[in-house]
Amino acid sequence: MQDILLKVRQELAENKGFGGIDKFFKQEIKKRGVKTAIVRKIAKNYFPKKCSKKEVFSLCENLLSSGYSEEATIAFQWVLRMKNQFSKDDFNIFEKWLKKYIDNWAKCDDFMTHAFSELLFQFPELINKVKKWINSKNRWQRRASAVVFIPLISKEKKYLKHVFEIALKLLKDKDDMVQKGYGWLLKEASRDFQKDVFQFVMGHKKEMPRTALRYAIEKMPVSLKRRAMS
Repeated sequence: MQDILLKVRQELAENKGFGGIDKFFKQEIKKRGVKTAIVRKIAKNYFPKKCSKKEVFSLCENLLSSGYSEEATIAFQWVLRMKNQFSKDDFNIFEKWLKKYIDNWAKCDDFMTHAFSELLFQFPELINKVKKWINSKNRWQRRASAVVFIPLISKEKKYLKHVFEIALKLLKDKDDMVQKGYGWLLKEASRDFQKDVFQFVMGHKKEMPRTALRYAIEKMPVSLKRRAMS
């Protein structure tokens, strides 16, 4: 199995040199400087098809432990490819990775809106465990508690109640990354449930930080935006 990681890292080393992603981050990130399209192609080409789920997850943890953003991208792509073998017990593994390896918004959003969201879709009884992240001291866990629902709200209306519950609990969060996270969730919910989201915004706009408010109403008609911002 280690041969796969050696080949992956060799490919990344041979393609390094692109540093344009820095402008999207306020913090310094650990990167090799490889274009995302190339990273995803490497992930596809070297996916360990003959390995068991346990072996794939072990490889993914090795990639995550490096701290490099490109290796995290590959890890999350590989995890998602194992979705047909997901089980409820995988929550403990995924949550451990969230707490231990997620250190910027890109890793958080990639993991939450793909593999972790898929796990919740298959096992909705795990949702209450996710809601515990709302009270975490870790900004990425709090952001994750909102972002993980973005793919779900586009699938079924039953998730709308969770969207509003989470947004309400994160409403006064002082961290801009968390504000943008739940604001993004409300924005995505507004695509199919504009009236519900608008009512929520109007009911809480006096307490909602401007950053979250602007995100939430971004896809709404100009007339509704003016009412919300007034």
